[in-house]
Amino acid sequence: MAFSKAQILDRLLNQISQHRHIIGVAVGAGISAKYAEKGGADLLLALNSGRFRQMGVGSLAGLLPFANSNKMVMEFGLKEIIPVVKNTPVIFGLCATDPTIDLEHFIDEIIENGFSGINNYPSVGIIGGLLREALEEEGMSFQREVEAISIASKKGLFTIAFVFNVEQAQMMVEAGADIITSHLGFTVGGQMDITSPLNLKEAAQLTRAIFAQCDKANRPIIKMIYGGPIHQSIDLKYMYDNSGAMGYFGGSTFERIPLEKAIVEVTREFKITGQFDQDSALFNLADEMDYVYFIKDYIAKNYMNKISFNQLASRVHLSRTYLSAMFNREVGVTFPEYLTQVRVNKAIEIMRNKNINKAEIATLVGFSDYAYFSKIFKKHTGYSPSEYDEIDKNT
Repeated sequence: MAFSKAQILDRLLNQISQHRHIIGVAVGAGISAKYAEKGGADLLLALNSGRFRQMGVGSLAGLLPFANSNKMVMEFGLKEIIPVVKNTPVIFGLCATDPTIDLEHFIDEIIENGFSGINNYPSVGIIGGLLREALEEEGMSFQREVEAISIASKKGLFTIAFVFNVEQAQMMVEAGADIITSHLGFTVGGQMDITSPLNLKEAAQLTRAIFAQCDKANRPIIKMIYGGPIHQSIDLKYMYDNSGAMGYFGGSTFERIPLEKAIVEVTREFKITGQFDQDSALFNLADEMDYVYFIKDYIAKNYMNKISFNQLASRVHLSRTYLSAMFNREVGVTFPEYLTQVRVNKAIEIMRNKNINKAEIATLVGFSDYAYFSKIFKKHTGYSPSEYDEIDKNT
């Protein structure tokens, strides 16, 4: 069923007021939509890249002339997505730069077919260089995407804008977008081994700048993030703590990567049944370890304890120098900086949820000396723990 803009906003803003994050899932098939809704997804995006993922092709195919994007989304959205979801808004991924459609009339068609909103995808915002310049000259520009958001907003549709820089954020805010999403590029991880041009620190910096533009608006704007270096819950936690994001959109994270892993593991399990003595010879069940993930996961579980980077390097049988360079390249900060950020953010989280003495909080997050904790806390937030707590309570 279709939801009105007011219904969606009321639902999402209510969750945000309860300090709960919004989750949107980009889907390409009914089965993905069905179980994303069951898992608690707040929004479902019917995107052409989702359909290509179901074919075993990378999301990049959604930007190339392999199919009519709008026709594809309309077809699988109507036949597979809308019929199987009952309580979740379905958003149409609109290729606004399509020169063969009239935006006004096509958006009316989207409304008539029961979609609850639109999203500017595929977007020329992800394209650069000479091709981008040529597209802009031909009128197939980001401005057309802004126009689509403006038309849809005036017609009462819920609108989700993907933006790639501060200037685009300003344009989409003025067009009336309900959600501004900092699009960080295609999602890394999984068998396709996509590399993100941004590390976590750079992604957080860009996102903060985009959201600062949103904060200038005189209306509530929901601020979300998509893709890039975020493909694990630990990465998302880092972005929540360091960017001010209210939620997350994912496609490959929810649809491709889990499916890759599950099908490979189940197929291997059935293949080796009854051949236990040959397990190691037949398959190398342990894929190459994600060393950086191991470190981030270890910190998430042990931040309250003393952690030695040398010992971690020894555990994964790598030199400290090599592992340090790998971590710094992917995350954008050194191991000590990352560990300190996690501890400070955890202290803030405890302050907001429990009435505990500040010295005890310092101990809970891994600092044995309160004076040192207070110094580090102020360096990262600009306030002492007591000052920050007081300001946070009054906002």
